[in-house]
Amino acid sequence: MRFIRVTFLLKKSTSLDCRPSPLFEDIGMERLDNKIAFITGAKGGLGTFVTKTFLAAGANVVGVSRSIASDFPGARFVAIAAELTSGDAARRVADAVLQRFQRIDILVHLVGGFAGGAPVAETDDATLERMLDQNLRSAFHILRAVIPAMRAAGSGRIVAIGSRAAVEPQPSIAAYSASKAALLSLVLSVAKENKDRGITANIILPGTMDTPANRAADPKADFSKWVDPQQVANLALWLASDAAAQVSGAAIPVYGAAL
Repeated sequence: MRFIRVTFLLKKSTSLDCRPSPLFEDIGMERLDNKIAFITGAKGGLGTFVTKTFLAAGANVVGVSRSIASDFPGARFVAIAAELTSGDAARRVADAVLQRFQRIDILVHLVGGFAGGAPVAETDDATLERMLDQNLRSAFHILRAVIPAMRAAGSGRIVAIGSRAAVEPQPSIAAYSASKAALLSLVLSVAKENKDRGITANIILPGTMDTPANRAADPKADFSKWVDPQQVANLALWLASDAAAQVSGAAIPVYGAAL
């Protein structure tokens, strides 16, 4: 917004734990060697898993988050500290990536937020706007900024993280559910608008993920029924790979044991 801090991390490090999960051992890990992957929301619960997984697959990763620096040390990681809730900010971030790498092969949009606890009649404007900013507008702005470069290149992979609530809304989370439903519609529109240019766009719809933040928010829950974030990261990797070239416009549920 008011600033974009770009940190190029050029020193190699072996401290990053990018060991593949058991799923990779079973099916074979897709490779993203020499691909430029732009990951929004790269730091945090799911973001850490996705960023490590893409780095392990050989991608050059540009990670964007409000506060991010040397969280993922290594020569193939670039950090950009920024927010994406305005069109100008998103364009500046995308321009920074394109200036550094001349292309964006993959966009993985993980930015999002949750608010709930009140029915529609008691939900205030601030909560609604926050959900729209975090779950819809940020996606719209970064997609609008990145798609022209992908269209010019004649290829691209777009993966977004939605929510089960987008297709199965529940009481007292209407603003969240509606914003995620709008994100779903946005991604499916992008898939159809760009199918002529070798660009795929898909959205993953996970249930509650087993992250430290979610455990802290609901400490009495049965965590065994929650979704393993590494499984979501593995799916995002596959969708971003050449193996998924014919998969576009898909909304993929990942519900785990809570199916």
